[in-house]
Amino acid sequence: MSQVSKPIIRTASRPPVKKPLGLPWTERNGKFSPFKTAVLIGLCLPGLYTVFLVITNDLGARPVNEVIHQLGLWAIRLLLISLVVTPFRQIFNWPRLLVVRRMVGVAAFVYLALHFSAYIVDEAFNIGKVASEIVLRLYLTIGFVALAIMLALAITSTDGMVRRLGGRRWQNLHRLVYLAALLGSIHYFMQSKLNVYEPIVMGGVLVWLMLYRCIGWLSNFRRATSLPSLGLLALGCCLITALGEALYYELVRNIDFMRVFSLNWTFVGGIRPALVVLMGTMTVALAKPLWDVVQPKLRHR
Repeated sequence: MSQVSKPIIRTASRPPVKKPLGLPWTERNGKFSPFKTAVLIGLCLPGLYTVFLVITNDLGARPVNEVIHQLGLWAIRLLLISLVVTPFRQIFNWPRLLVVRRMVGVAAFVYLALHFSAYIVDEAFNIGKVASEIVLRLYLTIGFVALAIMLALAITSTDGMVRRLGGRRWQNLHRLVYLAALLGSIHYFMQSKLNVYEPIVMGGVLVWLMLYRCIGWLSNFRRATSLPSLGLLALGCCLITALGEALYYELVRNIDFMRVFSLNWTFVGGIRPALVVLMGTMTVALAKPLWDVVQPKLRHR
């Protein structure tokens, strides 16, 4: 008997599904994100304000030098903010913060790259002189190494690079951000010369960030986010900041160590960096239990 062949049914081929563009103001599914948009606008504001000061000629006698200063200042600020994201996500149980961590880190690199570009402009595009200055001046060498690290992290910040490198290797590479933050803080401190107030505050914040992570790595992050740990951490960082400031003035300015150290516990001459660090870190500690009460109520609405 002859076999009857089955009819071939042809189905129309479906067009390939287009992946949504990974725009900074959209979610992974392509939908508009008010949260990410607000963060993006906030990240652009310092740069736009600097441009406004340039247009209005309101940057003082050395406008390019002031542009260099402002861009570098915001680079280190945003770098520290990017490192704050993970602790805040854990302390306040706010996973949504993670969606903007990469954006903040890339913005820090952009400001840092503009900071370096403005320095090249200030040197009249004399690349040879720029290179020699980087080699001969220690604080510029430190800053350039931080820039190189941030460049590597920015290039490998995409999802595609995560897949190529593998999760573990990518994570190990991006831990260099701590080194970049340390080098950036040292660079800022060294070039500040007379006014070291904000660099010392930033140093205290960086100490808090690193000690918090050390507690989490050595024990667990549940313990690190507890109120007693956060409170003791705030007091410890305050003390370290005060000791660091007093040591600096003793070694560099020849001002008596105990005189500077004792000023941290008074309001004579204003609020010292150690108290600024204490107020900021203790606010985080005290906000933790309050947020634990408020957050469930917000979720049920």
